[in-house]
Amino acid sequence: MTATAINIHATVIVAGTAGLAFVGPSGCGKSSIAFTCLAEARAQGKYAALIADDRVDVSLQNGRIVASRPAAIAGLIELRHAGIVNAASQKSAVIDACVMPIGAEADRLPEENEDHQLAFGIRVPLLRIPVHTTAPLAFLEALLHVRSDDFTGKGIIFLSLRSAPTSPRLATTDRRTGCSAVTGLVCVS
Repeated sequence: MTATAINIHATVIVAGTAGLAFVGPSGCGKSSIAFTCLAEARAQGKYAALIADDRVDVSLQNGRIVASRPAAIAGLIELRHAGIVNAASQKSAVIDACVMPIGAEADRLPEENEDHQLAFGIRVPLLRIPVHTTAPLAFLEALLHVRSDDFTGKGIIFLSLRSAPTSPRLATTDRRTGCSAVTGLVCVS
């Protein structure tokens, strides 16, 4: 079942095999942290791609939220106070987790098994990350490992930022979701 797409305020990337939606208010650091994750993944030889920055189309497909890039902003990401730059991108991906940049005023520890209602009444695991984290990809990888039961318990393939193909073209398509069986994320439509 596929729901009509809606446009939401978020930045979505794929890093390794994880589809990550960066959420939060305007100016909180979503694009900056997402861009740093992309650069960190590429520096480590891991697959990474931008889906969309700031505005992303989302639809519900077989109980999963799929993010797609609006054509007008394909491959573009804003680096606040610096400009808009090109980034390696792909058309769409399943969102496995939300990432929320937080400042020093946030609670020291989040609620256990925290989640976020992204769209269509679907809740996805929420990972909080300090805005000034110098290695955000490593930080998120540690959180994904700690919360692996949140993902496998919901029928989501265990997320790994450690290994993924260097090209989504190496993947085969899952008939259920229309997404790559190799990464579990790359949607080919």
